[in-house]
Amino acid sequence: MWLNPEEVLLKNALKLWVTEKSNDFFILQRRRGHGDSGGKFTGLLVGALDTVLDSNARVTPFRILLQVPGSQVSWTIACGAAVEDMNRHWDWLVQNLLHSLSVFENKEDVASFVKGKVKGLIAEEVRGKQAAQEEDPEKFREVLLKFELRFGLPSSEKLVTTYSCCCWKGRVPRHGWLYLSINHMAFYSFLLGKEVKFVIPWVELTRLEQVSTGLMTDMVRVTTRRRQRDFSMFLSLDEAFGVMGQLADIALRRLLDSGGLELDQVLQQSSNITKRVLEEQALRAYVLALFRLPRAECLQEVALCSVWTPHARCHTAGTLYTTDSYLCFASREEGHCSLLIPLSEVSISTSLLPNPVIVSVRSKKAFQLIELQDRDSLVDSLMSRLRALQWKHSMFHSKKSLVCYSNTTKRLWDDHFSAYGRGVHMFRTEKIQKLVAMGIPESLRGELWMTFSGERWRKLASHPDYYSGLVTESIGHSSLATEEIERDLHRSLPDHPAFQNVTGIAALRRVLTAYAHRNPKIGYCQSMNILASVLLLYTKEEEAFWLLVAVCERMLPDYFNRRVIGAQVDQSVFEELIQERLPELAEHIPDLSPLSSLSLSWFLTLFLSVLPFRSAVCVVDCFFFHGIKAIFQLGLAVLDANAAALCASADDGQALMILTGFLDHVKYDENPSPPAPHPPSSPRGEEECSTTVELHTLITDLIIDSYEKFGDLTVRQLERLRCRHRIQVLQAHEDITKENALRVVTPDVSLSPENLADVYDLFKTEHFINLYWGDGSTTVALQHHDPGQPYVEQYRVDRAQFKSLYVLLVPWLCGLHTDTVAHRTFTLLDQDKDLLITFRKFAGWLDTLYCEELNEKIRLLYRLHIPPGESHSLPTVFYSSLRHGPNKRSLSHNKGIINLYCFLQREFIQFCKTLYSMFHGNPDENELFQAIATVTSLVLQIGEVGHRSRSEVSSEGGAGDEDHREGGQEDHPSSSEWTVSYAQILASLLTEQQLVNFFEKPLDLSAKVAVAKVKQYHERAGLLMLQQGTS
Repeated sequence: MWLNPEEVLLKNALKLWVTEKSNDFFILQRRRGHGDSGGKFTGLLVGALDTVLDSNARVTPFRILLQVPGSQVSWTIACGAAVEDMNRHWDWLVQNLLHSLSVFENKEDVASFVKGKVKGLIAEEVRGKQAAQEEDPEKFREVLLKFELRFGLPSSEKLVTTYSCCCWKGRVPRHGWLYLSINHMAFYSFLLGKEVKFVIPWVELTRLEQVSTGLMTDMVRVTTRRRQRDFSMFLSLDEAFGVMGQLADIALRRLLDSGGLELDQVLQQSSNITKRVLEEQALRAYVLALFRLPRAECLQEVALCSVWTPHARCHTAGTLYTTDSYLCFASREEGHCSLLIPLSEVSISTSLLPNPVIVSVRSKKAFQLIELQDRDSLVDSLMSRLRALQWKHSMFHSKKSLVCYSNTTKRLWDDHFSAYGRGVHMFRTEKIQKLVAMGIPESLRGELWMTFSGERWRKLASHPDYYSGLVTESIGHSSLATEEIERDLHRSLPDHPAFQNVTGIAALRRVLTAYAHRNPKIGYCQSMNILASVLLLYTKEEEAFWLLVAVCERMLPDYFNRRVIGAQVDQSVFEELIQERLPELAEHIPDLSPLSSLSLSWFLTLFLSVLPFRSAVCVVDCFFFHGIKAIFQLGLAVLDANAAALCASADDGQALMILTGFLDHVKYDENPSPPAPHPPSSPRGEEECSTTVELHTLITDLIIDSYEKFGDLTVRQLERLRCRHRIQVLQAHEDITKENALRVVTPDVSLSPENLADVYDLFKTEHFINLYWGDGSTTVALQHHDPGQPYVEQYRVDRAQFKSLYVLLVPWLCGLHTDTVAHRTFTLLDQDKDLLITFRKFAGWLDTLYCEELNEKIRLLYRLHIPPGESHSLPTVFYSSLRHGPNKRSLSHNKGIINLYCFLQREFIQFCKTLYSMFHGNPDENELFQAIATVTSLVLQIGEVGHRSRSEVSSEGGAGDEDHREGGQEDHPSSSEWTVSYAQILASLLTEQQLVNFFEKPLDLSAKVAVAKVKQYHERAGLLMLQQGTS
């Protein structure tokens, strides 16, 4: 590898290098200790020094120096791991440069000429490779070379970044380097002659966490299903932990749930992922979550600035974020002050203050931003996007409230609107947070829900006819979603007058059906009807539709996919927050899963299904203002209010009753405001209620308590926790998939449960290897894993993957004939002709090889040599033993079916060749060869006798004897050809005890699996590297 020339003052300092070749201008050197036999102490010492200092010499022990006669300074211009590579570089220098250098009179010109030439070679080499995407391509090339040489992974395994750290083995730390790539994390260490290296696929991670132990205060703990590893002494532990969490999250979403979870377009192509991209995506995810923006928004600029806040009469410092369609501001202290302004509502100007920008909105209100760095480029970018948006958006007109409310509430909100603004340009501060906690007046609720969610100017104003068009298109369409909607229509707030008539039910039907038509991936899920009903009570029908879109697609991401992944992730996060914020409760109730069964409904329905109606609507107020953070806070507050009673509960059932009873008696503060819809009557009797009057809690008090005790919970913390817990949730789903797949397959095979589980892991790993380093058809490969399919069909392998598993697990390899036999086996198993093999078929095939009797093994070999054109005519039961394993009833039905086809002579010869190749390398090879020669001779004689007999009958005109042919005319060759049946071959094989012993010898699948676990990864990686090199 050519290197950017670096000065070397001493060509052999401390005698660490040995000169192999030299001339007047170049020197080829080898690192001392490399290639020396006997493990000399100097070599071990140099190797340990290279690892500790991360010297290139550890993985590139050869180098070429440029030297100028008479100078003490040399330059490193090339390095390599193999002497062959360095000899090619040396030959190139000698052939192309050496003779040209002799014409230079000035020796400094020699150095400049060679260095310029080498830099040109590097630039040509880097162009188009992943190193070119990095901030420091030259340094990254060196790190990438170490990664490839140390771990032997294909070049398509894109390296993202590296960290210096220690990996602990018991109480012993081993210093080394942690390499993070798109599909794996890898560690390498070399100290005093002992090399330690391992590779962990991200898809095997079950838990990633920061822990503190007695030895080290901060460590990163990586847990897989097999073992646990601890890493420490990072220069920046938080950064390393964040990158590891991001890469694991991306890999698991991409590989385990290709269709269910949303993944940014930038991250779907692994070639786009760099450390810088990960940092940008982490910041973008935080901004989208903080301001609850659409997922399609791209973050454009981030700038520190201060905004003038009239209510505080001062400038508030914070950060300005601009996206495709929004201008956002957040104070340094999250939640203190924020702004969210659509670009379609603003105009930009500047003034003489320190780097100011004046943002004006159409309501004639202006915001002043000062102390902006690089103001001019920011303004130019905003102006260009403004021009592009001008023709898209129409002017937004705020609707006025038509309902009067109490003087006290009116004065509070009017005062707030006059001081902080109303609608699009409202300052979102702690003051409005308190007002929302007290409950939004019903006449303002719809307006503020639309404002807080951003849907009024995000969709409603820019897509005026979208909803009506969806309603028209969905009329008359029938699907599973519409059937479920019809079933649940009358279950939505059944006691409320609005849904006791045709008008209310029709509006609810239109909203839910329109959404199912808009997003068929989600369609309709239970709890959406309750949410849509509440939205319709306070907003117009079209506004309710857009609010439902906001909740399902932005504010509760992945909650409504087919596996409810988002809700499960938040439940896992909620359990960790309980352990962190309520340690006494977590100590008394170590198993929080029963509480999760109740709290899941809190998140799915925003407390609408567990609180009295008027109290629950106040929770929805907080949700639209603060997002999911409000539900986390309120959930913690509910548990905190009942902590003493929960700790004293005798069992899980009593604990659930305590929480249910508490929530039933959370009341809304009665005030002179107009009456609101009343909750359905409680099923509890008056006598029971009278015993709990003292437990009544006001919803406003509960919400305020949640902000006071748990308001320090930030959006950034929640997003980090979600990223980490998504790993655990997805892996839990994988465990369920594996458990059910094994449960379905186990009755049909005789393999031990341990072996079957190990074979499943190998089968799944082979699927992932193709996704890691396939030929580039990522989209097609991802279609091979569909979580919506039956458990045994979720992972499938194609022909190349099957051949790889065949070589690893088959008990008898066939030498040069192995590839042909593997190809025939795949064709036999692929009965549905989709070029994919499911785990069920694969397990059945292995079971035949390792657990079946001799005759079934011979039967399988016989089937493999039936020509493809003939196999389609055989009955389905012919393959039943392969599909369902040793099911004795199915086997009993097809004992005679094998005789439907007889081998021709050429097919029998191929069959014999396969047997010969199977015996090659066996300790009893000579005896087996003699036995198969005897059997071959016997079968050939049997076939010859049958051939002569049929020829004689045919010559005598015995046309009526055609019925004597085995299998009938349609599946049998003509009577004039040499043929032999399966029964004749089996009978002949049974005459040789040596062959009987070979096929009846017990086979150890456990040993095969153990070897396959070690060899699968690197052998497959090496094969793919060869394929990529020849393509």
